[in-house]
Amino acid sequence: MRAIIQRVSSASCTVDGEITGKIGTGFMVLLGIEESDNDEDVSWLAQKIANMRIFSDENGAMNKALAEVNGDILLISQFTLYASTKKGNRPGFTRSAKPDVAIPLYKKMIAELASVTGKQIQTGIFGADMKISLVNDGPVTIPIDTKSKE
Repeated sequence: MRAIIQRVSSASCTVDGEITGKIGTGFMVLLGIEESDNDEDVSWLAQKIANMRIFSDENGAMNKALAEVNGDILLISQFTLYASTKKGNRPGFTRSAKPDVAIPLYKKMIAELASVTGKQIQTGIFGADMKISLVNDGPVTIPIDTKSKE
């Protein structure tokens, strides 16, 4: 499982002109799921996201977690995080999980993040053509991969 965490002052997802998820301060998380991912990846990554200390403290150091700034999460499924660009100029996506694997894990991630944060998780729509708007605060963008634990 791969995640790209962006610290934002605002973010939203629109599908067919309708807003499906919207947050103020918090994390906009792009989530990629591959065939070998499982519940352990979901649990580990949800904890990592919820406890990531990348908000500024009173001294300007990145030392505060999401809960300390009353932040929210906008979670967006993003199969292209597993793009292979090794051959040619057209990316391949064979490592990305098919919907029968990815959708249940995406739903588990939503539930796990809600449980860990105690907040409703804002989302896009899995597989939809989503339009994402965000104001990246910093900018701060952190990639995480559950296989390498970094």
